[in-house]
Amino acid sequence: MTRGNQREQDRLKAQKKAAANAKKPKESATNLAKRKEADAEVLRAKQKKAEEARLAAAAATNKK
Repeated sequence: MTRGNQREQDRLKAQKKAAANAKKPKESATNLAKRKEADAEVLRAKQKKAEEARLAAAAATNKK
């Protein structure tokens, strides 16, 4: 009978998870695209800053 109880527990857990996901508002395609573009822009800025720091460190070691 343990197997039946486990099945019931898994079913209840899945129902709770589905209910929690149903409460979340859906994101529209335009909002999703805007968010992805904003995230990508932030990452590009981070990469540019890291590249500049790497080049500055390389230039500093070449001067020595």
